[in-house]
Amino acid sequence: MEDIKDLFDKLPEDLKREVIDYIEFLLERRVPHKRGKLKLQWKGGLREFREKYTSLELQHKAMEWWD
Repeated sequence: MEDIKDLFDKLPEDLKREVIDYIEFLLERRVPHKRGKLKLQWKGGLREFREKYTSLELQHKAMEWWD
C-alpha cells in the first residue's frame, strides 16, 4: 500500500487543497469547542427600530440584513 504522502503528492494542486480542507473539517469535528460565557454585545443594537417594527418583524429584517 502506498504511503499517504506519496498519494497526496500525486494529486493536482486543486485536489490537494480539497484534501487539506477535508482533513481540517474532520479534525475540527473531533475537537471539543470551549464554550465561553455568552456575550450580549449586540444588546440594544436594533433599539432605533423598535417603534417602526414588532419584534417578529425585526427578526425577519435582521435575517434580511444578515444576507
